[in-house]
Amino acid sequence: MNLLKKTITGVLTSALALAVQAADEVALEGAKVGAWTMDYEAALKLAGEKEVPLLLNFTGSDWCGWCKLMDKNVFAAEEWKTYAGDNVVLVTLDFPKDKSIVPEKYVARNKDLQKKFGVRGYPTYVVLDNDGETKLGQLGAGRDKTPSSFIDEFKGVIRMSAGGIEAFIKANPDKAEAYKEAIAALRAAEAKMKVAMQPLNEWLATKPKRTPENTKKFEGFKKEIDAVQQDVAKAEEAVKAFH
Repeated sequence: MNLLKKTITGVLTSALALAVQAADEVALEGAKVGAWTMDYEAALKLAGEKEVPLLLNFTGSDWCGWCKLMDKNVFAAEEWKTYAGDNVVLVTLDFPKDKSIVPEKYVARNKDLQKKFGVRGYPTYVVLDNDGETKLGQLGAGRDKTPSSFIDEFKGVIRMSAGGIEAFIKANPDKAEAYKEAIAALRAAEAKMKVAMQPLNEWLATKPKRTPENTKKFEGFKKEIDAVQQDVAKAEEAVKAFH
């Protein structure tokens, strides 16, 4: 009886483990709110239809320790799954050692997106608005992060999403106009920053040598960018003051 009981228990435990594993599997095709997928195009389409933001998970699933820690401590938790199931389109952009994990058709695309969003380490979590183009923010890993803390971080980022702005205006009609003006000022400052960064990026692309003349030129770029960054910071604080 004891042997039979142990056998049954072992089978049930294995089945449960497989069920949990299946629930956390990353889909290769299609997209569903709250479920991880590698199908970036399907995820973009879904985010637009459902009007929810996207979380792009740049990861090294089979070798990155921090990635595995976040998967275990945050993304495997029911609290996160429940929240994500109504609020986030989840995309896995994987750079594993085992090349069989990612379909060949996604490999070059993943590299392109890594370059597009300036991702230099794993894991990196890029948050996009539901238009699939507007980058709302970027999050990272942490040893002490929990589902609750990560959800709070995510909510802080999506306040600037189209849905987040609409929700705030609906809940605070008396502040609507002032809030819209603050958002517009922030967008203008961010656009100015992009313009200011372009000459520097183009110059750096030429791989200039370290000379007194080039150092002086770099300091000139930096001075201009720092001034614009101050404008962006002030605009961000003005928006945060409403929340």
